[in-house]
Amino acid sequence: MTTPLPACAGIGLRQPHYRQVLDTLPALGWIELHSENFFDGGQPLAMLQSLAASYPLSLHGLGLGLGSAARPEPQHLASLQRLLAQVPAAAVSEHLSFNHDADYRYANDLLPIPYTRAMLAQVAANVAEVQDAIGRPLLLENLSSYLQFPGNEMSEAEFLAELVQRTGCGILLDVNNLYVNHVNLGLDVDAFLDALPAAAIGEIHLAGHSERRFDDGSSLLVDTHSRPVYPAVWQLYRAVIARFGARPTLIEWDSDIPPLDTLQAEAATAQRILDTTSQGARHE
Repeated sequence: MTTPLPACAGIGLRQPHYRQVLDTLPALGWIELHSENFFDGGQPLAMLQSLAASYPLSLHGLGLGLGSAARPEPQHLASLQRLLAQVPAAAVSEHLSFNHDADYRYANDLLPIPYTRAMLAQVAANVAEVQDAIGRPLLLENLSSYLQFPGNEMSEAEFLAELVQRTGCGILLDVNNLYVNHVNLGLDVDAFLDALPAAAIGEIHLAGHSERRFDDGSSLLVDTHSRPVYPAVWQLYRAVIARFGARPTLIEWDSDIPPLDTLQAEAATAQRILDTTSQGARHE
């Protein structure tokens, strides 16, 4: 039995902080870890079970490749199924991306997909297979992208909304990815948010990005998860909470990982926004 994630701020817990958190049990609203790091069982699994006894837990996957033209790799899916039988995760999430071909040759990246009716049918079948195997709905995350496929028949948000309708899945709304795509691709943020089914948003991610500048004077935002959350992303997050209400919110930091108290300070900022913005929305 599991309970939903609390509508408060949590952190993505990474290896440099495992021991500190286990030893001190700091006040964290909830934690998220990457599923694949615990597929082999043993001591990592025992540690994860100890963490799950103290904190609400979300498991975030990187390897299913639900936007691939082939079905999810059976061994990977069996490993996820086994892990969830051993750990009381409150939420399970994946990315709306592809990463493998029909022979299960993998790209070490989260690659964008075309938003077409044919792809929608394939992704819906993949999502349904995973949800049937694990016995619960997935949360699917919007992707940071650096190019768009020609011939898209709908937007990413419309694609997600259709997936929710067809499969009963939920949405993990990554606000930093939304901002990155707004700057890089000219994404209409209001139209994106308007298209999402509000009740399906089960989790929010916040992270820092980097800017890459080129010799011709152009630049590109890269979703590196290596910096504090930028002011413009905090501003967008406030708008999201004002629109949708308080949701479980995660601080992601995956490279150049700072001390734990830095992550806690970022989470405290998110919590203040949750408290003040959602209260104001309820008052209105």
